[in-house]
Amino acid sequence: MRRGLRHPGLVGRHEEHASGLASDLRAAVAGEVDFSVTARALTTMDASNYRRVPAGTVAPRDAADVAAVLEVCRAHGTTPVVARGAGTSIGGQATGTGVVLDLTRHMDGIVSLDPEARTAVVRPGLVLDRLRAAARPYGLTFGPDPSTHSRCTLGGMIGNNACGAHSVAWGTTADNVRSLEVVTYGGERLTLGREGRGAPAGLLDLVDRHLALLRTGYPAGLPRRISGYALDALLPERGRDVARSFCGSEGTLGVVTEATVSLVPLPAEPVLVVLGYADETAAADAAAGLLPWGSPRSRGAESGGGPLTVEGMAADLVRGAAGLPRGGAWLFCEVDGAGAARELVRAADALDAVVVREPAGQRALWRIREDAAGTATRMPGGGDAWPGWEDCAVPPARLGAYLRDFRALLADFGLRGVPYGHFGDGCVHVRIDFDLWTGKGVRDFRRFSEAVADLVVAHGGSLSGEHGDGQARAELLPRMYGEELVGLFGAVKDVWDPDGGLNPGMLVRPRRLDEGLRFEGLPVVGVGRAAARCVGVAKCRVAGPSEAPSPGVMCPSYRATGEERHSTRGRARLLHEMALGEVITDGWRSEEVREALDLCLSCKGCRSDCPVGVDMAAYKAEFLDRHYAGLTGLWRRPRSHWTMGRLPGWLAHFGRGLNAALRLPFAASLAGVTPERTMPRVAERSFAYWFAQRASTRRPSLTLWPDTFTNHLAPEVGEAAVRVLEDAGLGVELPPGRVCCGLTYVSTGQLGAARKVMRRTLDVMGEAGRPVVVLEPSCAATLRTDLPELLPDDPRAARLAAAVRTFAEALEQLAPDWTPPRLDRPVTGQTHCHQHAVLGDAADRRLRERAGLTGDLAGGCCGLAGNFGFEPGHYEVSVACAEDQLLPALRAAGDAVVLADGFSCRTQIGDLTASRGRHVAEVLADGVEDRRGSATAERRP
Repeated sequence: MRRGLRHPGLVGRHEEHASGLASDLRAAVAGEVDFSVTARALTTMDASNYRRVPAGTVAPRDAADVAAVLEVCRAHGTTPVVARGAGTSIGGQATGTGVVLDLTRHMDGIVSLDPEARTAVVRPGLVLDRLRAAARPYGLTFGPDPSTHSRCTLGGMIGNNACGAHSVAWGTTADNVRSLEVVTYGGERLTLGREGRGAPAGLLDLVDRHLALLRTGYPAGLPRRISGYALDALLPERGRDVARSFCGSEGTLGVVTEATVSLVPLPAEPVLVVLGYADETAAADAAAGLLPWGSPRSRGAESGGGPLTVEGMAADLVRGAAGLPRGGAWLFCEVDGAGAARELVRAADALDAVVVREPAGQRALWRIREDAAGTATRMPGGGDAWPGWEDCAVPPARLGAYLRDFRALLADFGLRGVPYGHFGDGCVHVRIDFDLWTGKGVRDFRRFSEAVADLVVAHGGSLSGEHGDGQARAELLPRMYGEELVGLFGAVKDVWDPDGGLNPGMLVRPRRLDEGLRFEGLPVVGVGRAAARCVGVAKCRVAGPSEAPSPGVMCPSYRATGEERHSTRGRARLLHEMALGEVITDGWRSEEVREALDLCLSCKGCRSDCPVGVDMAAYKAEFLDRHYAGLTGLWRRPRSHWTMGRLPGWLAHFGRGLNAALRLPFAASLAGVTPERTMPRVAERSFAYWFAQRASTRRPSLTLWPDTFTNHLAPEVGEAAVRVLEDAGLGVELPPGRVCCGLTYVSTGQLGAARKVMRRTLDVMGEAGRPVVVLEPSCAATLRTDLPELLPDDPRAARLAAAVRTFAEALEQLAPDWTPPRLDRPVTGQTHCHQHAVLGDAADRRLRERAGLTGDLAGGCCGLAGNFGFEPGHYEVSVACAEDQLLPALRAAGDAVVLADGFSCRTQIGDLTASRGRHVAEVLADGVEDRRGSATAERRP
């Protein structure tokens, strides 16, 4: 039995059962069967508050594999099965105690796309954006577009009847599904459609016996009624649409293996109109009035004029975002055409309005909305907020009144939340700062859930308006539908799944809403508590190896491998399970966690790109520090930790003498360097030596930080920076002694050594009264963030962090009247990942523009990332990371100047291409010299 498989839920005969189940599954299916500790730990949670420990996972290759899995599970005592897509479900319905089907690995293709019929046949694991990208050349798209469109799957959308921002025009997923291929737990393969097609035996008879209940039991006027089973779709007058009634069943009735979906025409000229209102309720009251304007589209239709979106959000979510009109709340309304935009602005009773035609400007504003599911988990002023009452819907005309009552209810319970969502459909998303760590807090969570359910029902609403009921709301369904209709839901479940093997405990005969919370047993402090901040929205899963690159950095290793354990979310889940100690039982010594973190590049991309700010680089550093703590012997750590992790010390003591040492046989192996790499050569003279030999009469106005890379490996960068800074009229000094930010110690998890190095540096820097200009972005980021975080009790750390300036920031702030040389050259290259994540590049963009350096730099991570790309076993992933964005940008750039301020980026570019990356200081220094030469020539008689 694998180490770590034993846990309280699988002991004795249960453990034997799990082993036999895994063995039989491997014999029966062509796909991967994984009952390892890692696989189980990665799938204990989705994007909800809940946690269930599975026996194992299976990645089926096709429908035959799905049927085989179900057959084996039936034979093993009705082992539960839950189908899982991206794992972004909010209600807990993508977790299970038996076998989890990972439909994203193999069943993720487009079978066919017919632009004339405007249909596509897709597999359930297909990511929505891949379908949209395939349909776009034909002027088509799939109408429903949840904010997770870059990672959610079609199967998950069908399971939850997902909607999205454009639902006022194109409706829910159910409105856009024509037929479904499903496999039931009993092994039937059914094709579901209209006129009762594919209905399991007894279903239509059951419906016919309850026609009056189905005609009167559902609330009217609700475009977003997602709760419960959609049994009214089976009424004769509604075409007995079995496929439609299946949508939103949350994997409790059958497993979708293929779907035929409708496509709709893209707007010819999408224009975003942002309307500003005094407050949230004013925006909500106005939303319903916008829908009749301009003959809006009917559900699923493809023509007409009205707004395609009516999305609402208030200032407590937007938090100072640029580009918005005046107001305290806003409606984001997309329309087709500039004329429609003008008419909407005239028709809307808004305080102010902004019309955005440029695609880049629209994307920037929509990103605020798309990140809201994560952004809303961080309360203004601090604190965490959680799902749990996530997406109810009321009739649109009732939305303003509901929000006023909802805010009052929050206040009564002493809770805070940030409502936002699909105001045109009356659907409200919200994350609330529930205390889910204590018994009292959980009791209050339950009391609030019951009270708000009653409030929604009083307003004629649905407990779920998008994400389904799952465990979070299913217990409350009798408050909405009454016991008789909820009893009918159970009878329908029994017709489809008499064994009860599909996703038990969800939607029908549910677990209690306060049972199995993922916070139970988690330590109140530590990396587990920090990792629990990950709410599972899975933005880190964007752009796997088969998908188009996305802007940003997070998460380079996931983009290279496509494996969940190499995503930020996956690593956070493993740390969460490590802290709990149930599935991962060996704590800080866990090899499962170490292996998952091994491919983390510490790029810090998640610090900025993750909507909730998960900082995996910091978690990795702490894990490595504790993982190797107490182990004795020189090679208990990887050799690279002693060599590259302590590189500043080696260079300070041996300097260029290391060049001879590295030429010795087996030197690379002894240093822990992969044979595909060549170690950089140490410069003949350091930057600090060059600086000491020169004379300057300028009074110092800044301190230039001689980081290890610049000082010993690329002194030409420091020399160029001095020339540019002095040309700008700035006097430069170096620190009075040896300094080091501690980066290499932090990234290899040697935190005790890092703190010692940092304290010595603070002793050298003293009070750091002048601005400190740091040329190496990774060192600047370390000084800005890691230094004060590792030395929180030393006030000098915060002062030094505040004094740090990038090269571009220094020129802009300290020499605002300086005119850079006009270079008028195209540039390519990459913004350093630490600069993207921590420092920002706005000043750099402005500097390049003033110097006539045109073109955008690529995003992503270069893949070398300090010691990462040099370590054995990392080379292929390192190159794949570079291939994500950097190398394609270089190949397309022609003779453009290659900019790369980071030493690792320049090294990777030099290793993998014929190009030479240059720091922007070097490029500007050349221009300064040319300008001086021209001026001298002009003065000659």
